[in-house]
Amino acid sequence: MSTFPTTDFEIDRPGRPLWKSLRDLVLVTVVVSAIALIVGFLTATSAHAQATKGELRIGYQKSASLFVLQKAQGTLEKKLAPLGFGVKWVEFPAGPQLLEGLNVGAVDVGYVGEAPPIFAQAAGARFVYIGHDPAAPRAEAILVTKDSPIKSVADLKGKKVALNKGSNVHYLLVKQLEKNGLKLSDIQPVYLAPADGRAAFESKNVDAWVIWDPFQAAAEKATGARVLADGTPDVVNNYQYYLAERNFIAKNPKVIDALFEDSVTQGIWLKKNLRQAAEIIAPLQGLPVDVVELALRRYEFNVKPITPAVAADQQKIADTFFDLKLIPKAIRVDEAIVLPKP
Repeated sequence: MSTFPTTDFEIDRPGRPLWKSLRDLVLVTVVVSAIALIVGFLTATSAHAQATKGELRIGYQKSASLFVLQKAQGTLEKKLAPLGFGVKWVEFPAGPQLLEGLNVGAVDVGYVGEAPPIFAQAAGARFVYIGHDPAAPRAEAILVTKDSPIKSVADLKGKKVALNKGSNVHYLLVKQLEKNGLKLSDIQPVYLAPADGRAAFESKNVDAWVIWDPFQAAAEKATGARVLADGTPDVVNNYQYYLAERNFIAKNPKVIDALFEDSVTQGIWLKKNLRQAAEIIAPLQGLPVDVVELALRRYEFNVKPITPAVAADQQKIADTFFDLKLIPKAIRVDEAIVLPKP
């Protein structure tokens, strides 16, 4: 006689109905499978939690060619994987919207030109400057049509000039006018977004258009537009800035280091392989390859920490915008800057 107790799961017991045996077999199979699934899920979740400590959310614009390249190549994801971080790319239509996203916590890091951070800081946005790309003074310009009689900035006196209000090119125009003995009140500013500015420019409803790349390159290639003046020589720097949420960089300095390392590496590759880079970036920006390549030639991609000299340059722009009553109050740029440790 067996010393083991009998149970309902003994399917081979003499006289036991076959349907009960099959029912018990199915029940056992379901229970075992469910346990296996739960154990597998918990194991996978634990492994994922160990492998993924966090996520770097990057705010970018399509015109930010280096970020577009990094996103397409997936190089940053590989760089951050050993740190247990993933990457989420969040696209914004323009700098102001990106700064708002940074302010409300939708992204951790962003990349914009000189003007948006000034307006955002004046409005009380919470962010810090963490790095900048070298000056790109040729990547914005005052354009005139190829058959325009205007030959110098001084000739703009009394003329209609289209520009995006409060943008980098607003500062370029002010400084070029000053250099040529004019003030903003000596011309007729026409404030238009890039698409509307180009339409007014091509239809000759304005006499000149102040614009940045890649819109500048597109106008040159498509219409033969002529550069009347750009940021050279020593008129404006036209820096591009990396911004971040302060708490994020305090908690994740290695993630920011990895972002900068990848940006430098990809920037070097881009400048050495302009045509190939343009072929990758162009379809993502919706522009011809030749236009993207021309724009890339005028930008520098080699992120550096913010220096006192760069901060001072940004302060000049902020002071100019306050004098023009473009921002509601004076600001101190250095209050939003993380300077490198000595």
